[in-house]
Amino acid sequence: MHVQEWLETVPAVSIYALVGVIIGLESLGIPLPGEIVLVSAALLSSQHGELNPVVLGICATAGAIIGDSIGYAIGRKGGRPLLAWLEGKFPKHFGAANIATAERSFQKWGMWAVFFGRFVALLRIFAGPLAGVLRMPYWKFLIANVLGGIVWAGGTTAVIYYIGVVAEDWLKRFSYFGLAIAVLIGVGSMLFVKRRAKKSAERAEAEGGLQAAEPVPVPAAD
Repeated sequence: MHVQEWLETVPAVSIYALVGVIIGLESLGIPLPGEIVLVSAALLSSQHGELNPVVLGICATAGAIIGDSIGYAIGRKGGRPLLAWLEGKFPKHFGAANIATAERSFQKWGMWAVFFGRFVALLRIFAGPLAGVLRMPYWKFLIANVLGGIVWAGGTTAVIYYIGVVAEDWLKRFSYFGLAIAVLIGVGSMLFVKRRAKKSAERAEAEGGLQAAEPVPVPAAD
């Protein structure tokens, strides 16, 4: 069954909890389809009065903020060994090249990497734990985390809800269309990040080779 069709069989209270938990776990660092679930639930709220979009947006936002905060705490306590453990469990997501790219983004952009990372499928998983590992000041992380969670979760819910309301007749079969859009966005952003990661890894390898090839100066004899 498609995500939206399955959600139609679940009570509203359970949907609120499900959306919050899945987004929270994804933000914590576990690869889950948080965006797909949120899009499907927001669309469902535009078609069924029992599901309140405001409550849905609040639950999604809370899940995003709380999940990221827990991920930050785990990353700060676990340090580099945590990244190595995650790479062993989720090699496609936490590979060395992906971690290197995300780490450079954090070092360059700081708290903005946390904010904008919320809108990129792969970086959503990295944001909390990596910010903790890199020991970003918590107040900076918290500001970016809260703002990013509100804009991403609340904004996504609002946009999808109003699209569903305005075009309800046209979107009667949106379960396929909405799922396709969510998947394309997620896959596209993931491929972009992976391509950047590969290029960065190749550049770092090339720079390392050049440094290794440089002659070592020999001190002159007395």
